[in-house]
Amino acid sequence: MNVSRETRTLLALGAIAFVVRVAFILAEPGSKLAGDEWTWFRLGVGHGGVASEKMVFSPGNRHILFYPPVYPYFVGTVHVLSGGALTPPAEEAPLPPPPAGVKYVQALLGAALVVAVGRLGAAAFGARIGTAAAAMTALYPDLVWLAAHFWSETLFLALLWWAMERVLASDREESLGRAALAGLLWGVAVLTRETALYFLVVAAVWMAWGRGAGGRRRAAAFVMVTLLIVAPWTYRNWAVFGAFIPVSIQGGQNLFQGNTPIERDKTYEIVREAKDQVQGYRDALRLGTEAILQRQPWWIFEKLHDEMPNFWEADNLALIHIKRGRDDPPGGYGPHLGVAPAWIAAAVTLLPYLLVLGAFVIGVRDLPITRPIALLVLFLLYTNAIHIVTHGFARYRLPAMPVVFLVAAWGLLARPEDRPRARARTVLAAVLAVLFAICVIPSLRKTASHPAFGGSAEVEKPPAAEDGAPAP
Repeated sequence: MNVSRETRTLLALGAIAFVVRVAFILAEPGSKLAGDEWTWFRLGVGHGGVASEKMVFSPGNRHILFYPPVYPYFVGTVHVLSGGALTPPAEEAPLPPPPAGVKYVQALLGAALVVAVGRLGAAAFGARIGTAAAAMTALYPDLVWLAAHFWSETLFLALLWWAMERVLASDREESLGRAALAGLLWGVAVLTRETALYFLVVAAVWMAWGRGAGGRRRAAAFVMVTLLIVAPWTYRNWAVFGAFIPVSIQGGQNLFQGNTPIERDKTYEIVREAKDQVQGYRDALRLGTEAILQRQPWWIFEKLHDEMPNFWEADNLALIHIKRGRDDPPGGYGPHLGVAPAWIAAAVTLLPYLLVLGAFVIGVRDLPITRPIALLVLFLLYTNAIHIVTHGFARYRLPAMPVVFLVAAWGLLARPEDRPRARARTVLAAVLAVLFAICVIPSLRKTASHPAFGGSAEVEKPPAAEDGAPAP
């Protein structure tokens, strides 16, 4: 079997990504689970979690409603397949240690993401640009760090970007089968992070637009397969909770939390005062919608001002774990990490991000708007938009970072004769550069002032864990 040079290169980059992630898993200093990470772990292997004697992978597990189901089932399945025992039901029994097997599978998923980005980039921009974006994906510090931790992003990104790659392949090759496979992957991605559900309409319109009857059939197949994957869980929610909830109830909390002037931890208390989780979800949707209406007509401008600096800030979970070491009691990496290692970690994790943003601005200046690139730009705008409506945070930009890598690779490597130039695009790039600076500079100052980095600012109280459901 002949394997192209480009394929061999992508497989090599995938192998490098896997080795780098495994090396980090083995070398990372001890770290306590934090925030949602602790919740994912409990939902997977807690006393009432997926891999417990009490539930034994039952779809009727009432603890899984606030979050989508796939990642808890992923954690529990890998735990059992790698030799872990089912967790006993007694609350006083100690929980098993965090399953190390999950981290190594996530290292493989990180490698799979590299190949997906490379293939998609080659189709949309050319092989050289796709390879460069794949290399960025392989070595990007945030993605390497996540492989060693219990967050759903690693699994979600692999599913999402292979689905996106199949969407482009189905359009390019006019293949109904590839559209169906894209729908299958997209459906599982939706059950991992519900935010992918609402882009389904945009992707389907893109598949049908200007492609005649064949395009409409492919779009219909894509949507139908996605919904067929999601529908059993929607029915499960109806059967168990008696309510129409497509995937999870987290979106209601995010809408409320992101738009009300009420303090974040207080919003969780308000929602938990409801008689049950479903009523809490409905209350959160109502209160969030009321808050938006009360803030008109300036709501969108206020949200852009508030959320985009948080979305594009120069920060990441690795640095947050370092900062949590100064909490009382200490969390994250604990109190013993010195100032010098903290600054080294900041340099290693933030400099690549800042360089990629700079290259992205250059790429925007002369990016051609072809059919595949239009879909990618729409996804980037969509990801920004949903976090304007709810709330921004550095982790939330990760699903869109492959688009940033691709545009950055174009900015660095595209041939001069392939670069369309227009004065309006130059102005847009300049405006973006200013906006990114406005987002990045305050977060850099905030990090520098934190005691973990030698600053004298007061340590903020960490937010409460984001679990809207009873702890299993």
